[in-house]
Amino acid sequence: MVNPTIQRRRLGNALKRAREAAGKTQDEAAKIIDSSASKISRLELGQSGIRQTDLTLLLDFYGVTRDDAEPLRDLARAGRQRGRWSGYRNVIPDWFRQYLDLEADATHIRWYQPEVIPGILQTEPYIRALNQRTHTDDLERQISVRLERQKVIDQPDGPHLHLILSESALRRTLGDSAAMHQQLTHLATLANRPNVTIQVFPFDAPTYETSSYNFIILRFGEELASEVVYLETLTDADYLDGPDSVRAYTRLWERLTAAALGPVESRTLIQQIADDTRG
Repeated sequence: MVNPTIQRRRLGNALKRAREAAGKTQDEAAKIIDSSASKISRLELGQSGIRQTDLTLLLDFYGVTRDDAEPLRDLARAGRQRGRWSGYRNVIPDWFRQYLDLEADATHIRWYQPEVIPGILQTEPYIRALNQRTHTDDLERQISVRLERQKVIDQPDGPHLHLILSESALRRTLGDSAAMHQQLTHLATLANRPNVTIQVFPFDAPTYETSSYNFIILRFGEELASEVVYLETLTDADYLDGPDSVRAYTRLWERLTAAALGPVESRTLIQQIADDTRG
């Protein structure tokens, strides 16, 4: 079942296309539902739901036919459902729960992480070492969330996951040597899966001024227009879906993949570092 966040994004994209096809501005649309242009922007980005009455007003204003309007009404109803991670509100902030919904329904995930192993690939000992100062009860729930989200990799229709990790993320010890050995062996095993590609950005690779920033590019289906760039900070996150932003990060991704070791070389290096931690 597609989650509400994706339904809102699909509805938002459809409303944006309908508005632009009708030659209307966000300000004009906002007046129709007695709201603001920022509200229309949030609707089109899939960041908020919409009442059926407001949807009807907008669809009429855009000249959408009855046959074309009904699927959009269905999307609006689905978009008001609670996300699958709503039970973890006390340990997962709203901005990250939205990302988890997107991650679970993406068909392609491209992930650049320069300093630590990404959460979707972390083993339990590694998670504990990374969050050792977290309150015990919250830590257990955070571990449950990370292990639960990893199941998406095992789904028959799960996403293709392509990651670029810095060599420093592999060599930085979190926990003891046994924890790192388990984590790195897990990475090497995952790298053999047909839906997982892992590349290592080695110490001697060319460094770009923007390569210190981690980012994730999510795609839903085969349409490039569906791509979203996720950028995370300590207390918040940004979701970029503008063509210029997506294009900029896609170009950076292409430079990083070209500079990183190939998948086979990367898997060999990961296993080598894992073997070094065994002792």
